[in-house]
Amino acid sequence: MSNADQLEKIKNAPGFIAALDQSGGSTPKALGLYGVTPDAWSNDEEMFDVVHAMRTRIMTSPSFSGDRILGAILFENTMDRKVEGRSTAGYLWDVKNVVPFLKVDKGLADVVDGAQVMKPMPDLDELLRKAVAAGIFGTKMRSVIKEANETGIKAVVAQQFEIGRQIIAAGLVPIIEPEVDIHCPDKAAAEGLLHAEIMRHLDGLNADEIVMLKLTLPEKDGLYADCIAHPNVARVVALSGGYSREEANERLSRQHGMVASFSRALSEGLSAQQSEEEFDATLDASIASIAAASAT
Repeated sequence: MSNADQLEKIKNAPGFIAALDQSGGSTPKALGLYGVTPDAWSNDEEMFDVVHAMRTRIMTSPSFSGDRILGAILFENTMDRKVEGRSTAGYLWDVKNVVPFLKVDKGLADVVDGAQVMKPMPDLDELLRKAVAAGIFGTKMRSVIKEANETGIKAVVAQQFEIGRQIIAAGLVPIIEPEVDIHCPDKAAAEGLLHAEIMRHLDGLNADEIVMLKLTLPEKDGLYADCIAHPNVARVVALSGGYSREEANERLSRQHGMVASFSRALSEGLSAQQSEEEFDATLDASIASIAAASAT
């Protein structure tokens, strides 16, 4: 498995990134939308069995392949499991030509200065070693900005890039995700502050330090054009952030060079009760619409 082939795909191929990384907290909600109620499991281990079955069904669907999907973001529990007898990361790349990523953050700290930085990650080095051994290409970690507060935004971006450099040093490509809450009262102003901070940190990277960015679909179209063009940025992807798939796609289609990295918007409409045919057709239509919005 060549890291260079994977980087080339992430930088230049058409398509989008599938986020399959709902963790413990958001899993029951994701399963509920999929038509599986909490009576289907009696403990966390059983719940993760159920969610792995859902993710396996998505990944093994004929409509899920590298011609429209660049990469997939996994939760650690999914990375540790198998799909059709192979490690999940191995299955994604070797069978589907989809580049595997791992969500590495431990969730969000409480709101300070209108923003949530990430909780401490004391075991990150160990997790990164495990990810490299498992054939993972890159990582993802999320912070949230709730107000146009410069102090909070600076703290979020500084932490993202500091940990990003630790991830690069381990041989992986970090997806830096400072999400702006779509309900932020002055979203455009927050995004203006965020954009300035991101550019400042990008300009401070060494030539060989490559990152990706995962950003909320902005109020001002083309806001992140210079991030997309930046030599240290492999790709800029968008999160759906609570917008419906229709609205997320519509906003994304106006951002040239930005591609999707949707989770809830990808699995919208899928249900455990569907036949294989119905499931594949629903997923295929979802993938087609997101790929089309990403191809602008």
